[in-house]
Amino acid sequence: MASQVTLASRDVAAAPGLVSPSDRDLNRITAALAATAEQYDRSGEFPRANFDLLARENLIGLTVDRNLGGGGGGYVEAIRLLGAVAKGEPSTALILFMTYAFHAAPEKTERWPRALYEQLAREAVAGRGLIGTFRVEPELGTPVRGGLPKTVARRTAEGWRISGEKIYSTGSTGLDWFAVWARTDDGEPLVGSFLVAPGTPGITIEPEWDHLGMRATVSHKVVFDDVLTPIGHAVDVRRPEEWAPRPGSGEGSRQALWNALAIAAIYDGVARSARDWLARYLNERVPTNLGAALATLPRVQEKFGEIEARLYANRVLIDNAAAAADRGELPSPAEANLIKHIANANAIEAVAIGLELTGNPGISRRNPLERHYRDVLCSRIHSPQADTVLVAAGRAGLGN
Repeated sequence: MASQVTLASRDVAAAPGLVSPSDRDLNRITAALAATAEQYDRSGEFPRANFDLLARENLIGLTVDRNLGGGGGGYVEAIRLLGAVAKGEPSTALILFMTYAFHAAPEKTERWPRALYEQLAREAVAGRGLIGTFRVEPELGTPVRGGLPKTVARRTAEGWRISGEKIYSTGSTGLDWFAVWARTDDGEPLVGSFLVAPGTPGITIEPEWDHLGMRATVSHKVVFDDVLTPIGHAVDVRRPEEWAPRPGSGEGSRQALWNALAIAAIYDGVARSARDWLARYLNERVPTNLGAALATLPRVQEKFGEIEARLYANRVLIDNAAAAADRGELPSPAEANLIKHIANANAIEAVAIGLELTGNPGISRRNPLERHYRDVLCSRIHSPQADTVLVAAGRAGLGN
């Protein structure tokens, strides 16, 4: 049955200044999130307590401009934090990424109404302001592959009236703002984002997210039935052709890289959590017929070395790209997406090797390796998907 969801604002004191967390702080945050990760996987609930923790640590506004009280974090800081959060509980990291990428995108300050954007920025600094962009629809699928959304925004004397359905709406029941991808009802429609408060009448969240992994992302269907939002909340609406990146702006490269590095870091974090559990298991498991820990066997050491090699490659790939981007050296969108593709493949294989080494215990729900494997497999569904990534890379390499 569909459920009407109304969200109340949370009172969180504004941070006097955001400071990048130390390695010790990150390890503490990872451990705290990991303690309840199984609970959220089983319940499929929004991980509210995790975001309360991140708010207390003054980390929601990490990528908000320092002039607005934020941390001003770039690629390196944001990716480092997302990886640590994902190592504890990856659904939390995926939801947090949407807010980080939102404030890291410079076009927000160029295209959005300034006062409205600053409101959201200050909310994030205060530990609220979680925002998600709802783009995917039952018929259209993801707009990355082209086409106009079926969701329509009608201009009225009161404001915009929005009607339509969005699926795979990450963070649905816990966000403070929805950025809804819709088209206007003009003869030549405009397309873009309309900012909507989740408690607005006419919004129904249908709890249909029941997937293999990443269950606490609460990526449910959200139905908009003549939902009213102010005229000024048409925050970035353009002609469809204007959504192509402007030549020389670097906009498309920045967007591609934020997505690629964040998704890579999140699922790499899952694989590292699996690796740490596996190392403990192999050192503690002493079969009676062997008289020594599994970790002492050369064959086990070789396979664990394969895991180490894949995670080392991920660390170098992700960290180097993030550091280069902070210096202003952006890869092309095709190259950025290859980072995601390669890192995700390495993460999946690293966890799969763990299953190979453990056998039945690895796929038992008594052990977290089973959950890590389900979660890491979800890396394959994030846009752009493998076929799009590889075709683009192939065309670039062939000069087409």
